[in-house]
Amino acid sequence: MKDILQKITATATAKFGANYAEARAQQLAKTMFILKEERVEAAKQGIESGVAIRVLVNGAWGFASVGSLDSSILEEAVSDACRMAKLVSQRLKTPIKLASAPTVEDHVHAKPKKNPHSIAMEDKIKTALVINTASLGFDSRIKSCGLDYMDLMGTNFFVNSEGTSIEQDKLYVWARITASAQAEGTFTFSREEIGSTAGYELFDDQPPEELGQKVAQRAIEQINAKPPKGGKAPVVLGPNVVGVFVHEAFGHLAEADLALSGGLLDSNMGKKIGSDLVTFYDDGTLEGAFGAFKYDDEGVASHKTLLIKDGIVSGLMHNRETAQKFNTQPTGNARAEDFRVEPIIRMRCTYMAPKDQTLEELLEGIKDGYYFKSFRGGQASLDGTFQVGIQEGYEIRNGEIQAPVRNASISGNTLETLHMVDGVGKDFTIDPGRCGKGQTAFICDGGPHIRVSEVIVGGSA
Repeated sequence: MKDILQKITATATAKFGANYAEARAQQLAKTMFILKEERVEAAKQGIESGVAIRVLVNGAWGFASVGSLDSSILEEAVSDACRMAKLVSQRLKTPIKLASAPTVEDHVHAKPKKNPHSIAMEDKIKTALVINTASLGFDSRIKSCGLDYMDLMGTNFFVNSEGTSIEQDKLYVWARITASAQAEGTFTFSREEIGSTAGYELFDDQPPEELGQKVAQRAIEQINAKPPKGGKAPVVLGPNVVGVFVHEAFGHLAEADLALSGGLLDSNMGKKIGSDLVTFYDDGTLEGAFGAFKYDDEGVASHKTLLIKDGIVSGLMHNRETAQKFNTQPTGNARAEDFRVEPIIRMRCTYMAPKDQTLEELLEGIKDGYYFKSFRGGQASLDGTFQVGIQEGYEIRNGEIQAPVRNASISGNTLETLHMVDGVGKDFTIDPGRCGKGQTAFICDGGPHIRVSEVIVGGSA
């Protein structure tokens, strides 16, 4: 494969005049299925393979992808990509330049204890059925349970015209479990997402029956819960909610391409935008984390990237193109969903750094507030406004966690909210997830428990 990709990049530069060329190839075995109410609704298993070609000609990108290793087809794709770049360059006001990156030759191996592709589809479905049955049998008020499962394992190859050559194994095992409950006209919903880059031993670490019961119990607990009182209130956020807040409310703003598109961080570099307790990282080096990897899809080594230090904006996530524009180094955040698309700047493992307080200390002093433990969904805008839905929350009364609340949310302005952080725990948890930005990327996020002195809580008037 290396020889084929090197020939592609050499053809792009020598024959078609590319200033820079890179070729990515993948050979991945993939399994997917959907289970609902103990029935398999869809299942798919197969091999995905193909080649992506990206060239830089006269300061403009050209891109082509093919599902073939045939030399004549690949040469035609190289020709198409270079022709596209030349056409684009004629209308380009500012030529694209790339920050330098070290030349690398490496082979990164995955070493699962349990290789997911040595396990039969029937056995994977049996595991999913245990989760499904445990959830449906937890309580008669559980009305539905669904499970989406996916695993993939294989190898990505990367070669560029600068001499970099990387062979990198990929391994993901992922599942999302959902449950809904109904009683006396009240409907509730619960979900849990799990993922691993280690192997199928994920289901040893998180036993299937316990997963099913956990999702069901959360749905049942919400039936008798009341909506929170709407308005501003102090809150304690669990790591699961902190993670989605960091990811949605700040992380996307710290992707350099979005910062250049009008995000508020472009004008706030080096400025204080949060309390002294706020330190954020995007880290691709966390061993075994769902968003971690050794090299990105530009062949750049993954970094631990400091985004905020003690409330001060300290950095952004970069690919080679944006790093050149900001006169800095690429951070290893260029990621492509597969060979069919170009790499773009994506988060990896985005989290808030822990400090020194216990959960009990964070709760102290809150006379009337809320503890939000896990999230339902989240979204944010480039102007810094955000909203995060809560699927598991509780009242705080006189420093104690009390009755559950449902249909809650938090919202506000990111910068204002970061200034309101007045307590940060010493615990630390990260959770796996998926992020959409035109492409789907596997990520994780999290942090410690934190206290926010005031945030807008959505609920009843």
